[in-house]
Amino acid sequence: MPATPPKSRPTACLALADGTLFYGHGFGATGETVAELCFNTAMTGYQEIMTDPSYAGQVVTFTFPHVGNVGVTPEDDEAADPVAAGMVVKWDPTAPSNWRAADHLASWLNRRGRIGIGGLDTRRLTRTIRQQGAPHVALAHDPEGNFDIEALVAKARAFPGLVGLDLAKDVTCAQSYRWDEMRWAWPDGYARRAAPGHKVVAIDYGAKRNILRCLSSAGCDVTVLPATAKAEDVLALTPDGVFLSNGPGDPEATGKYAVPMIRGILETDLPVFGICLGHQMLALALGARTVKMNHGHHGANHPVKDLETGKVEITSMNHGFAVDSQTLPEGVRETHVSLFDGSNCGLRVEGRPVFSVQYHPEASPGPQDSFYLFERFSEAMAARAG
Repeated sequence: MPATPPKSRPTACLALADGTLFYGHGFGATGETVAELCFNTAMTGYQEIMTDPSYAGQVVTFTFPHVGNVGVTPEDDEAADPVAAGMVVKWDPTAPSNWRAADHLASWLNRRGRIGIGGLDTRRLTRTIRQQGAPHVALAHDPEGNFDIEALVAKARAFPGLVGLDLAKDVTCAQSYRWDEMRWAWPDGYARRAAPGHKVVAIDYGAKRNILRCLSSAGCDVTVLPATAKAEDVLALTPDGVFLSNGPGDPEATGKYAVPMIRGILETDLPVFGICLGHQMLALALGARTVKMNHGHHGANHPVKDLETGKVEITSMNHGFAVDSQTLPEGVRETHVSLFDGSNCGLRVEGRPVFSVQYHPEASPGPQDSFYLFERFSEAMAARAG
């Protein structure tokens, strides 16, 4: 049944494709947006989440109620602009209280054209997503509170969904570029890499900046290429290794042009490392399949077990598709699994320096449980160089 509007006139409305309505207080940009709805369980990092290109085509429900209380700062952007279509929060954002804050969340969203809605029962909404799967929604913000409910529900129903949708082409870089910024460190912030390093070509399916910083900090001289780069484009740069980045959308759709490129790279002896969508792209290139998940994994508190060491890492995740471990071919080993649902979270090719993980080792819950993967990639390139 539709939710009963609050007594004070609502200025925002979230309409689900099944006709369920949530009313609240709008902030950020005005207008409408249509997307898939997911939830994120992280207690920090709302700015990084909103600017993560992997959230293209999605509105994010934050289960943690305190969103906006530390403001925003350009240093925390994972991309030049917010990529998530909108945000849903329990409590309206407050004025920032943090020495790093350069702006308020609401004004930042307004300038960047992204809609927020506060005052919702996010617990109820999260249960709905878990029980019914990620719904298609229309999110509207009108300061006057005028909403065409029938039209909003119709737009939500008309949203095609993420299955079969290639979004990497929408968030990838337009042309190649070099990257030399390293991870943030007190007291100087982001330093620049000056020493020579392993030549790495990073394929940008929607790469987060902190992934590139981790590569640089692990001893890599990084050149980023667009998602549509071909194997000959990569090999022309004579790299020591190839990195496959995170990104949004259906991996099988992106794989139509990405898989042939990766297979061309796999014909060489180059080390290959993939994260998130890059993990799924590598799996497809090796002959495995991917599947759409019910509600995906989105948060900074996901336990993942390394099957080869027995260690458990607390990881950051953001994916709505997963590699079907039952389809991994002979010679490809599953290396990591989620302790929440047993889904695949990593693989490697036996006898070769080719590996990938589903989660985000560049993020720091844990606080740095997974940085070893970047070091493993660097060591593989060093070993190849002799």
